[in-house]
Amino acid sequence: MSLDELNALSETEAYQWFKSCCESTTWSTFMAQSRPFTSLEQIKKIATDKWPSLTEDDYLEAFKAHPMIGDIKTLEAKYANTSGLAEQEQASAIGADPKVLQELHRLNHLYLEKNHFIFIICATGQSAEAMLTAIKERIHNDTKTEIALAAQQQLKIALIRIDKGLTA
Repeated sequence: MSLDELNALSETEAYQWFKSCCESTTWSTFMAQSRPFTSLEQIKKIATDKWPSLTEDDYLEAFKAHPMIGDIKTLEAKYANTSGLAEQEQASAIGADPKVLQELHRLNHLYLEKNHFIFIICATGQSAEAMLTAIKERIHNDTKTEIALAAQQQLKIALIRIDKGLTA
């Protein structure tokens, strides 16, 4: 989609487009209402500037739209709105060492049990081993710290999806 096409969408259509970048209702509504945009850089600046004003509930809503790292099988059924993007983002997990994937799976479930949301990491360009290292480093953090760290990762994901979704 071009910048002009994004600007020409109805508010509902623009909301849906932003929702495919990040499932936060508050953020998607704000972004749709912030049009017209003059450049990709402006979109990313507005998105980034708005991010810290979101509530914990807004972040948790966005987190719920993600599959567990490495759990590619659930993408189509549970995460239809973002499944194609998530599958591309997690491509490095496909074909990874089965022991690494098993440990990722185990730690993801421990993380979920502890924090009540899945481990969020911007998987683009990361190997399964790097993501395993990250979850091992973060799993001992308290939930408040993890919400903040996951929110930073969520913003990175949203910005990448905006980049990928807009053509010059």
